[in-house]
Amino acid sequence: MTSENSSQATSAPGDIFATTHWTVVLAAGQPRSPEAGRALEELCRTYWFPLYAYVRRRGQTKEDAEDLTQAFFARLLEKNSFARLDGERGKFRAFLLASLKHFLANEWDKARAGKRGGGIPALSLDWQTADTQFQVAATSEPTPDQAFDREWAVALLGKVIGRLQAESVTEGKAKLFEQLRRFLMAGPADPAYREVAAALGMEETAVRVAVHRLRKRYRQLLRDEIANTLADPAMVDEEMRALFGAFS
Repeated sequence: MTSENSSQATSAPGDIFATTHWTVVLAAGQPRSPEAGRALEELCRTYWFPLYAYVRRRGQTKEDAEDLTQAFFARLLEKNSFARLDGERGKFRAFLLASLKHFLANEWDKARAGKRGGGIPALSLDWQTADTQFQVAATSEPTPDQAFDREWAVALLGKVIGRLQAESVTEGKAKLFEQLRRFLMAGPADPAYREVAAALGMEETAVRVAVHRLRKRYRQLLRDEIANTLADPAMVDEEMRALFGAFS
């Protein structure tokens, strides 16, 4: 478990879901605790792009989508904004999309009048690459809800790969990770194992063992990250099926 999550979940085997980011936010109630604030900001920084993609898919321009997304986060992060928090069956994904839809339906004029959150400190987001990323993702013409779910899954997988890469660097295995990451999503043919073994100066059997271990850790981190967005760890498998269904 990385340091960023150490305060939110225990590291004991089999107990990684004891206290997750969304659980902390839901449990905070009113007034919101500093721990809940940090947990919510971490979730928002990870999953802001699916909201931007949703707003763009509803027909908004790049500039309006940036303003509306930032204004939404500013409102969400305001003090005491969780007095009537509804966890949408315990899923942060469902809560966030429902909250955005409510915001767009009721706060449109206010958001446009108060650019970038109406003077409220803005969440630092990478707008420079957001539109390029949206244009690449938009080729299949999904509905706004489909775009949101797909980009949520992409953001989740990106976070997991980032954590796995950081662990590999810390362990002095950065070169190994860069060679093996291609094996995470598919089962390549034998020649690929031989090529990697030759590139790394390893036995092919050793490469297969390393890939097995990397995939196992990948699955652990994937479940960990999904759990961070749920109130109940029993929902992890259900959420995983829903997210990967977004690619079909």
